[in-house]
Amino acid sequence: MNVASVGRPLGALKSALRQARFQKEARRSLSTTSGTTPSVPTRTAFSARQRQDLSKVKRFKVWPQIPTIRNDYPNPMPAIHQHQISQLDPTGARTRMFSKKHLDSAKPGDVLMVTTKSGEPFSGVFMQIRRQGVDTAIQLRGQLMKVSVEMWFKIYAPTTTAIDIIWRRPKRARRARLTYLRKAKHDMGNVDNLVFAWRKERYALRSKANPKGPQGKK
Repeated sequence: MNVASVGRPLGALKSALRQARFQKEARRSLSTTSGTTPSVPTRTAFSARQRQDLSKVKRFKVWPQIPTIRNDYPNPMPAIHQHQISQLDPTGARTRMFSKKHLDSAKPGDVLMVTTKSGEPFSGVFMQIRRQGVDTAIQLRGQLMKVSVEMWFKIYAPTTTAIDIIWRRPKRARRARLTYLRKAKHDMGNVDNLVFAWRKERYALRSKANPKGPQGKK
């Protein structure tokens, strides 16, 4: 049996069918290009009723948003607090003493002495600070009559005449509120010895700066 004679007619039939298919596609493309395409109505996402409603809505005039007080007039309290602080602390010494930006400011754990108009100076450990603008206050823990006492002092109050740093803590405290000083093993107790040493050193520095006292003047 000859295999080649059987395969030849099949190959010729395939090529003839392929040519007929190509001719049909060519005729179809020519007819579509030459003829006019029928108009197909475009479909939209809105129905006829919805389009009517949109046309009615477009007739209304949209006014701009009314300006709010928050945008046009910012909060005036920070400016008022700053103005009051500038009046109560004209030199800015109190602000620098408890500022976070200055390295030599008072830190929790230091020993401070606050002098007021209505009593004797109170010295104690600086426990915490409450920052509230003009009402910024510090809490000191000391002893009165061998009893531990905690007192709050407003740094910008007119009754607070002076705030002095008696002793600085050698190592920075890891907390902003030293409430653990209320325990017996952490309580520093009486700090009068530190106050006495500070006053003695201060007096020595003043005597060196002014060697001729009032008695030495002629």
